[in-house]
Amino acid sequence: MGGQVKRAFKFRFYPTEAQAVELSRTFGCVRKVYNLALQARSEAWTQRGERVDYEATSALLTAWKRTEELAFLGEVSAVPLQQGLRHLQAAFGNFFAKRARFPRFKSRKRSRASAEYTRSAFRWRDGTLTLAKMAAPLDIRWSRSLPDGVAPSTVTVSRDAAGRWFVSLLCEDPSVAPLPVTDAVVGIDVGLDHLLVLSTGEKIANPRHERRDRERLVKAQRALCRKQKGSSNRDKARVKVARVHARMADRRTDHLHKITTRLVRDNQTLVIEDLAVSNMVGNHCLARAIGDAGWRQCRQMLEYKARWFGREVIAVDRWFPSSKLCSVCGALAAEMPLQVRAWTCGCGATLDRDVNAARNILAAGLAVTVCGAGVRPQRNTPGGQSVTKQKNLRREP
Repeated sequence: MGGQVKRAFKFRFYPTEAQAVELSRTFGCVRKVYNLALQARSEAWTQRGERVDYEATSALLTAWKRTEELAFLGEVSAVPLQQGLRHLQAAFGNFFAKRARFPRFKSRKRSRASAEYTRSAFRWRDGTLTLAKMAAPLDIRWSRSLPDGVAPSTVTVSRDAAGRWFVSLLCEDPSVAPLPVTDAVVGIDVGLDHLLVLSTGEKIANPRHERRDRERLVKAQRALCRKQKGSSNRDKARVKVARVHARMADRRTDHLHKITTRLVRDNQTLVIEDLAVSNMVGNHCLARAIGDAGWRQCRQMLEYKARWFGREVIAVDRWFPSSKLCSVCGALAAEMPLQVRAWTCGCGATLDRDVNAARNILAAGLAVTVCGAGVRPQRNTPGGQSVTKQKNLRREP
């Protein structure tokens, strides 16, 4: 694996006024080309039953540049525009493979402003990065160093809703290699009272980043509501709200990185639950707390870090009744209300609800590795509906 893993290194940078103008134009052109190509592909299929691929949209881009209406597309680098068409092709590939829904049009206000440059559109020399159509290199704040002797293969420049500029350098990282094999295994149960509960008995607290900044967020949102739509003051207020959200997101990401890195380094096998987070956030009483906990982001980090370092992540079926199953004797309790945090089984074992669930998740995951079959035990009620596991979810104040 060493030398084969491509890793993105993200840094913040501060563009000059001319660079900011050029990048903003590029973002707009990328969005315009993406929307035009999406419209052309959609119309070709719905009206004529034709499939338009990347090569056809690339030819359309050349024709668009020759028109008077879209001549401005030729004023920016062509590479980010071509990359936008490739991203659209990938989006359609994911849609046809049923991994994602149909591609949507990009919005100027809601979509992420970004542009991707390949090697032909940037110059990397002596640790400085200069993009196409720019005379001076970017003023990047190097918070960490890139791998020695490795040049980036792709550069992605973006601007978030808070007005911050970032550059992401995709490089092959030879330092990423499988860790020594260990016998340690762990089961992980997620929740809101505690962010993670491990089968070892360790409970990782939930920092509740959103709650810490809730007063500041409410104040900023109220100020935004009082501003007239379309005014400059409303745009300034919107940026203030975005900065609060960015502050919370940065804290959450940093915390999850530290936790997941430690878990992957210390354990050979990690067993988690295959939760349908997108369905769970449909509960308006819990959506804010679930989103703040970052369960989906935590799982994604565990999975890609496990691939990097030669670990294994096993997902146990979401219907597995881990909270109601005794981890000592295997007896299944008929009911387990959410307010019950500890209970005594008929075998005499006193069980902590969350630790017991983590141990059951671990046992189910190890059974998958031994038997090679999925784990989906469930009970049916007289009405034929399955009884789902009750998670440690409490209503947020």
